[in-house]
Amino acid sequence: MTISHLPAGPTDDVVAYEPWDGEEEALAAAAAAGRRTAEWIRSLPQVPASGPVGAWLLRDLPEAIETTTASLDPQDCDRMEPDGVMVDGTGGLDEETRSTLAAVPCAVQDARWLTPDQQIRLVAVAALVTGAARLLAEDPGTAMATGELSRMWALLDHAIA
Repeated sequence: MTISHLPAGPTDDVVAYEPWDGEEEALAAAAAAGRRTAEWIRSLPQVPASGPVGAWLLRDLPEAIETTTASLDPQDCDRMEPDGVMVDGTGGLDEETRSTLAAVPCAVQDARWLTPDQQIRLVAVAALVTGAARLLAEDPGTAMATGELSRMWALLDHAIA
């Protein structure tokens, strides 16, 4: 996280949040993409014997995907606080969920009952969902106005097809 101390400006120049054009539709599309993806993950072959990776894939990962896509927040973007401190936004992705998504490339190696194709699709899904949150954190207006966010969902749909 980058923290820069800059001179603080007057606190009365803080403007109330105005939703971006298309924000409601973009966030609804994100939640729908997350539900489709979670359903796809739940439809993957089950582990032959119960184990921690199998339970994680069936329960924790789909929940993390749904949580992330349902809680994306353009207001949680990179910004300067009134006291002049620069804060990296998260796009609405909390640390626990980020940690779950970051574990996917390592965890899929232990999911030997899945095909390599299914494993790499899981890695792609985690990267796309994490990337969408980062995209919103860095520049929410551009992400929505130029269709970058909707292209993320098109890639996500391709990964689960």
